[in-house]
Amino acid sequence: MWKEVAELKDKKILIVGLGKTGVSLAKFLTKHEAQVTVTDHKSKPELSAQLEQLDGYTNIKFELGSHSPKTFLSQELVVLSPGVAPHLKIFEYARQQGIKITGEFEFISGFIKEPIVGITGTNGKTTVARLAEEMFKASGIDVWVGGSTEVPLTNYLLEDKKAKVVLAEVSSFMLEHAAEFAPANIVFTNLAENHLDRYRTMEEYVNAKRRIFKNTNQATTSILNADDNAVVELARDPSVQRGRIFYFSRKPALEPQIMNIGGAVNVGDELRVRTGPEIETFSIKNMKIKGKHSIENMMAALLLAREHGATHEAVQKVIDTFIGLKHRLEYVRKVGGVLFYNDSKATNVHAVMRALDCFEENVILIAGGKDTNLNYAPLQNMIKRKVKTLILIGEAKERINRDLGDFSETYLIGTFEEAVLIAYQKSRIADIVLMSPGCSSFDMFDSYKERGDYFKEIVKKFK
Repeated sequence: MWKEVAELKDKKILIVGLGKTGVSLAKFLTKHEAQVTVTDHKSKPELSAQLEQLDGYTNIKFELGSHSPKTFLSQELVVLSPGVAPHLKIFEYARQQGIKITGEFEFISGFIKEPIVGITGTNGKTTVARLAEEMFKASGIDVWVGGSTEVPLTNYLLEDKKAKVVLAEVSSFMLEHAAEFAPANIVFTNLAENHLDRYRTMEEYVNAKRRIFKNTNQATTSILNADDNAVVELARDPSVQRGRIFYFSRKPALEPQIMNIGGAVNVGDELRVRTGPEIETFSIKNMKIKGKHSIENMMAALLLAREHGATHEAVQKVIDTFIGLKHRLEYVRKVGGVLFYNDSKATNVHAVMRALDCFEENVILIAGGKDTNLNYAPLQNMIKRKVKTLILIGEAKERINRDLGDFSETYLIGTFEEAVLIAYQKSRIADIVLMSPGCSSFDMFDSYKERGDYFKEIVKKFK
């Protein structure tokens, strides 16, 4: 694989998928004089917004509405956007003919000279990245955050940034092609069932995540969740042991063990941390974000920040002032004594469990969306104890009802707006209306952001 952008000149490169990542890739490759073709199974009218962003890029060829084998075989490299599943027959055919196929993340990371931190896990990636970003900035350290589908890693090169450290949120989709990606640090937040509409088994999903450790060495520091058995199991892999490991835990009993090797532990209202010879403490008495999982995210972020030189003062300031991100257990408003929370980013069962863990009882839960073949049974005990009314929507409502419908008063509703209205009608003073879908949004909305914004728009009209 090429390592210098000058090597891209005149190379025949095919981009598969014209979403945000595809648009960024096309701009980057054209800037460096590659011969670029873009293909997408969607039609030209469906991609009008993306094509508009590439107006003026006259050297790009487009093949829309289908994928042509002839086009694939005429390339020196095929680069897949993260949303494109890698096991389509046309990709296998191209590989058999000797065509190199890779993913955007693997391809672009090879051109970045600055240290890259790979932040992965089923949930919490964005929160950890943004917390660490604030800690770096408060310490006067230049940092760039991206790697997600919202901000492709390609943007770092397009923007000609020169950060001291690059924080990359790395999904399983991005790791499927990982071969040479070698992060300076790895943060692994947690590991739970997810994306079973893309992966045939949980094992396939775990194996994709495992690839983040492929090129660890003695200089790599991995920051891992000691309270997540699946993450700990991964850490026992001999390949992970090539570098240094910092564990973080909410269990005070692990303090002696973790402080001996380095890491962070939550003891009462303190986080006790060791990244060097000394143990230091941080107070979480004034922490604004809710939930036990938020303490885990905070520990992961501060270990990363301290490892790269963020000051104690800056880290404590962020702990005290960070108010969380939109669509992640976001407080919307209080109406008639009822509290409304927007947790639209909760697109899997594990995320819903973390949200419900923040409340004791009297929850009216709105769940459902695109059916991604997940098992909702692990929620049964929490639904039984905490949820007074369960309101189900979207493609997955029948599946969720089979797993959870017997454990709470349950309604299957046709539209999103109707679901929110019924939740309000069923609520009483001191109730919590929580929109935590446990599903992706793509049956009704273009993104989790659109879903969350619509929820807030409806709630803000209530009187």
